[in-house]
Amino acid sequence: MAGKGDYILKTEGLTKEFKGFTAVDSVDLTVRRHTIHALIGPNGAGKTTVFNLLTKFLTPTRGTIAFNGRDITRAKPAEIARLGVIRSFQISAVFPHMTALENVRVALQPRLGTTFHFWRPDSCLRVLDARAEELLDMVGLSSFAHDEVADLPYGRKRALEIATTLACEPELMLLDEPTQGMGREDVDRITRLIRQVAEGRTVLMVEHNLGVVSALCDRITVLQRGAVLTEGDYETVAADPRVKEAYMGKAA
Repeated sequence: MAGKGDYILKTEGLTKEFKGFTAVDSVDLTVRRHTIHALIGPNGAGKTTVFNLLTKFLTPTRGTIAFNGRDITRAKPAEIARLGVIRSFQISAVFPHMTALENVRVALQPRLGTTFHFWRPDSCLRVLDARAEELLDMVGLSSFAHDEVADLPYGRKRALEIATTLACEPELMLLDEPTQGMGREDVDRITRLIRQVAEGRTVLMVEHNLGVVSALCDRITVLQRGAVLTEGDYETVAADPRVKEAYMGKAA
């Protein structure tokens, strides 16, 4: 059995109600350190609401959230980010009329003790270039470093979002639908990239593509109507008739 120190994130009884509607219903979620954990379920299952609760864009009605054994239930979003919990879209709203390198450099500034200097000469920020170039190389974007982001293909933009996430040095990465809207080639590329960047850190992801989930994830939590339906590895979850019914509308 895993010890307490093996778990990076734990929720107990996590609940969110909106004027009588329960969007998240007593969710107990435990994410083991250095794993890739998926949160899946049909549309409206509460997956995004759970992410919003974990990153404090919403305040729980009831329940607790602990990160590295520390209660963060009432912490502010900025505090959560400083602790190392980084959600991809929080810092990946890329600037379309800046280059890929400039986008990563902006994401790097707080971690290197530099405030945001959009109005400062470019020369003031060149100290960040080496790390920015390293991150772009990590996600396969070295050849796009000086391209304007608006001109990048969609899959490359998503890779850039992962680079800006990595710039914040996350201990726990929350990826919300990282392959949504992609063709097969881009899905394969991003799947390989997630596997690569997960080395030495923990990933919690919401993903509809079950092929991606089966290829990447060590453990899967299935939500239905805001509550945990089942949990386990892919083979266990895929064989559960309740999961088939939740996705297909009837038991297979």
